[in-house]
Amino acid sequence: MTAAAGLQTVLTVPKRFRGPEGTANGGWIAGTLAGTLTGGGHDSPVEVTLRRPVPLESELPVEHVGNAVVLSQGDDHLVEAIPVAETLTPPPFVRFTDAARAEAGFPGRHGHAIAGCFACGLREPGDGLRIFPGPVDNTMDNQVDGAELVAAGWRVPFNVTDEHGVVPDSIIWAALDCATGWAHYRSFPDRRPIQPPLLGRLTGQVFRRVYPMGRYSVVARAEGRDGRKLFGTSAVYEVDGALVAAAKATWILPRG
Repeated sequence: MTAAAGLQTVLTVPKRFRGPEGTANGGWIAGTLAGTLTGGGHDSPVEVTLRRPVPLESELPVEHVGNAVVLSQGDDHLVEAIPVAETLTPPPFVRFTDAARAEAGFPGRHGHAIAGCFACGLREPGDGLRIFPGPVDNTMDNQVDGAELVAAGWRVPFNVTDEHGVVPDSIIWAALDCATGWAHYRSFPDRRPIQPPLLGRLTGQVFRRVYPMGRYSVVARAEGRDGRKLFGTSAVYEVDGALVAAAKATWILPRG
């Protein structure tokens, strides 16, 4: 994944961690770069801007510039990450049983444009994270200021740990990613955009570890729209409601 080449750090994204066909999952790449910064996205949030798709199975240079880090390919800057001084406001906690029940309404079950996505794709158990966010039942006590939530019950695969048996932050960032996009699907007249939006920016912070085979609630909320930009927030919670991680995302709808 990452290796040192002289004074240069090189990142290679394994095919397993894919998002759109042939490219990296945005949350995974964001979390991976955040982890190279001082504090690693724990002491303060890290803002990651995805300027171009990141190819799979290619050696890509990672360069530290001031307090930021840049992932490049040739002369193109693909992704940039930088710590930011702000407080993230997560969507509210949804109980694991309610989050798992919401998965029945996951729109991707009836047609998924990126079915191979590491986070929300219809992958085999143990291969992807299989986080399938669906609408939270309006009869449940999980609504805040009239906002509609989506949620999923995340059962962490045992084989996403690193060589030390720890679930890397990149996996947590991947869990935070896609749910913010699915939160917008009910806002489209036909419940589906013509083309799926692409992640443009993800700002996240991890507060505590997750554990293999653990159960967590992944919750997201749509936070508005500005032209082709869609905004959302997400969070990962332990079963007792303790906040594990939080994020806010900006998605871009393709032109046309």
